[in-house]
Amino acid sequence: MAEKKERQRTEVVEHGNIWFIYRPKVRAEDEPEQDVDGIDDVERFHMVLRPDARSGGTARFRLMTIGAKRLPDTGEHERNWGFVDLVAKSAGQVTEALGEDHYDTKTRGERVRPAARPAGEGVYVLARTGSKMHLAYALELPDKPGPVQKQLNIEPEASFALSIKNPEKGSPRNTGLDSAEKADYPDKLQDEFRDRRFATEDPRLLDYEGAQFILIGAGTDVKRDLGIDLEPEDETEGTADIFKQLRLSKGKHPIEPLLKGEWR
Repeated sequence: MAEKKERQRTEVVEHGNIWFIYRPKVRAEDEPEQDVDGIDDVERFHMVLRPDARSGGTARFRLMTIGAKRLPDTGEHERNWGFVDLVAKSAGQVTEALGEDHYDTKTRGERVRPAARPAGEGVYVLARTGSKMHLAYALELPDKPGPVQKQLNIEPEASFALSIKNPEKGSPRNTGLDSAEKADYPDKLQDEFRDRRFATEDPRLLDYEGAQFILIGAGTDVKRDLGIDLEPEDETEGTADIFKQLRLSKGKHPIEPLLKGEWR
């Protein structure tokens, strides 16, 4: 009988809080604001990571955009591109970026970018097994996934393989950022790529705006897949960290998607 293959040791290199957030599509200034009815009404889907300082995280907040406006499907091992929008030392910088925005265009007049809506709160880890890096999370809110979480592929618990792209290498069409938008790493961190297209060893590569990455759906049982107990807590509207740590205003950001899983 063949010997059972021993699981590779998993090393947690970062842990903290995670939030999932979506922003409705832009509208004209003279158009009334409409509730979102589904993913077709979503402009962008974001993920915010707040590393716990005790875990060695150097950035207080990372605001990230996920391609396809949803997390990759874990059952199909789907892959989605993403990039780091903002690396911030204060919550105020993130809440400003997620707030309602008015701007002018030459051809379409004044436009309104509606305030973002929170769609999930939980805990996460970045972990290494051998040469692979994983992002894993467990939700604390909402208690039960609703239409919002189902369409955005936000499972109660999930893990993904995570690879960070070398900005000096080319990207497939329609997946990369312009040259001016790509991460500009110091030489010491750029050397982490060792001329490869992707790196999977150092989470500090995510601490630069314009950092591009790929998430590949892996599984929905973090304890079984990685041997990690994420230990999510029972949160409520009164205890939710998105209001205490990220400081989103309930008056400006509809909370039904977060608490009830309902579109707004």
